[in-house]
Amino acid sequence: MSFEGMSLITTLSFGLIMAFMLGLIAVRMRLPPIVGYILAGVALGPYTPGYVADLSIAKQLSEIGIVLLMFGVGLHFSIKDLLEVKKIAITGAFAQIAISVGIGLVVAHYWGWRPEAGFVFGLACSVASTVVMMRAMEDNHLLQTTVGKIAVGWLIVQDLVMVLALVLLPSLAIPEGDDQIHLEMLLSGAIAMAKMAIFIMVMLLFGDKALPALLHQVVTTRSRELFTLAVLGLAVGVAFAAEMIFGVSLAMGAFIAGMMLKESSLSKDIAERALPLQDAFAVLFFVSVGMLFNPAIIWQEPLAVLICVLMIMVVKSIASFMIVAAFKYPLRTGLYVTAGLGQIGEFSFIIATLALSLGILSDQAHEILLASALITIALNPVTFIGSRMAVEYIGKYPKFAQLLSLPEDDDELAHLLPDEMKKQVKSLVILVGAGQIGGYILSNLNQKKHDLIIIETNRERVEDLRGAGFHVIAGDAGSTETLEEAMINKASALIVAIPEAFEVGRIVESARQAKPEIKIIIQDRYNFGAVDIEEMHVDLKVTGSEEIAKRMINYLDAIK
Repeated sequence: MSFEGMSLITTLSFGLIMAFMLGLIAVRMRLPPIVGYILAGVALGPYTPGYVADLSIAKQLSEIGIVLLMFGVGLHFSIKDLLEVKKIAITGAFAQIAISVGIGLVVAHYWGWRPEAGFVFGLACSVASTVVMMRAMEDNHLLQTTVGKIAVGWLIVQDLVMVLALVLLPSLAIPEGDDQIHLEMLLSGAIAMAKMAIFIMVMLLFGDKALPALLHQVVTTRSRELFTLAVLGLAVGVAFAAEMIFGVSLAMGAFIAGMMLKESSLSKDIAERALPLQDAFAVLFFVSVGMLFNPAIIWQEPLAVLICVLMIMVVKSIASFMIVAAFKYPLRTGLYVTAGLGQIGEFSFIIATLALSLGILSDQAHEILLASALITIALNPVTFIGSRMAVEYIGKYPKFAQLLSLPEDDDELAHLLPDEMKKQVKSLVILVGAGQIGGYILSNLNQKKHDLIIIETNRERVEDLRGAGFHVIAGDAGSTETLEEAMINKASALIVAIPEAFEVGRIVESARQAKPEIKIIIQDRYNFGAVDIEEMHVDLKVTGSEEIAKRMINYLDAIK
C-alpha cells in the first residue's frame, strides 16, 4: 500500500502509536512518559533508520499542541497559590533564571556562540517541566505540602517569564555583524511589548466578558459536542487572532484566552473538555521535538552535553537550595524543591524550537538542549530518591538535624491524630473523597460507633474540613504512605467515594496490599467502563443507577 498523499494521516497514526508504545515502556520503567514521547519522535525522525514522518506536518500538529498546552496553563493559573508563597517563589524564580542566563552567556563565550544564543540557552536551561515536576511531587506525596506550594509557585513565575520571553524572542533575531544590534533589539522589543499590551487590553475589555458569555450560550443548547467544539475553537481561534492581528505568538494568545476563562463558572467544564485534546496534541508536540533531535550529538559532543546536564542538575539545583535556605525553610524543603526543579521540559522545548527557527540557536545548540532535557527528565526520579535518602540519613542524627532545621513542615503534621486519640480508636473508618457523596457520608456517619479519617486531594476542601473539626489527610489515597498515615492497619473499613475508575482501582489495590482483610466499599457511578470491577476484590459495590431505580419503584408502589 502506498502512503503517497497520506502524509497527514500517516504522521498522525505513526506518531500517536509510537508515542503510546514508548510512553508505556517509559512508565513501566518508572520514567516520565515524556521520555517515551520524545524517543518516539527520534524513532520517526530523519536521524534513525525506518519510516520517516513528515516533519512539516508534525510541526503544524505540534503548534496545536503548544496552543492547547498554553491554554491549559492559563486555565489553571492560580494567583491564590502564587500569593501564598510569593516572596520565595518570585525571588527564587528570578534569581534562578538570572544565574542560568549568566552561566549560559559564559558557556556561549567559551564555545564561540553569539551572546544572544547564550542568553536563550541559559533561559531554556532555567525553566523546569511543569508536567514532570507535578507528577514527581504527586508520586512522592508532596504536592499538597509546603514543598509542593513553593515548587508550584516557583514554576508559575518561571512560566510567566517564559511567556513574556516568547514575545520578546523575535527581537533577538538580528543578523550577525549588525552594528546597530542593540538599537534594533530595543526597538523590536518595545514594539513587541506594545503589541502584547494592546492585545491584553482588548482581551480585558471584551474577552473577559465575551468569551464566558459565548460559552454560556452554547451550554443552553445542551449539546456536549458543541461545547467541546466551542472550547477548542476559542483556544485555537484566539491564539490565531493574536498572531495575525497583534503579532503576538500563538502560545501567548492561548495563555491569555485560558486566563480569561479561569474565573468563569464553567472553568471546570472547560478544563474537562480541553484536557483530552490537550493531552493528545501535546504528545504530538513532544514527538515533533524528538524528530528534530539527532542522537549522535551525545557521542559527538559528550563534553558539551555533560556541561549542560551539570548546569541544569547541579548548578541550578545548588542555586535553588541556597535560595530556599536563605528564606529559612527546613533542609528537607530545600532538598525536595531542588529535586523537583532539577530538569527542563516543555517551555525549554518551545523556547529552543522558536530560537532555532529564528536563527538564534544553531542546530548543534538545539540538539545539546534536547539531549540534556532527555537525560535530566529521565534522572529526575533518581534525584527524589537521593533527596529522600539524604533526609532519612540526616534525620538519624538529632543534633545535626536540629542544627540544619530539619523538622517536618507544620502542614504535613497537622493531619496526624494525637497519640492519646490513636489509643482510643476502636472502629476506625477511612473515607477517600469528601465531595458530594463523601460529604453526605461524613455528615451522617454515626460518630458514636466510628472514628473517621478523611483522605482528600482538594486543598481548599481539606482546610474547610479541618476547620470543621475533622481529621483530614491531604494526599493521594493510592500511596502506601498516605494509607499508613491514615492508620489503615487499625481501620476496619475503607470507603472510596470518588468516581474516577482507574484511581479507585489503584486505591483498592494499595489498600489490599497494606491490609488484606480490610472491608472496602466503593461507588460504581459510571459502571467503570473498561476497568474490571470483579478484579478489585471489594466487599460492597453501590451502583448509583440501581439505588435511583429502587427509590423510583418504591415511590410508585406507594401511590394509591
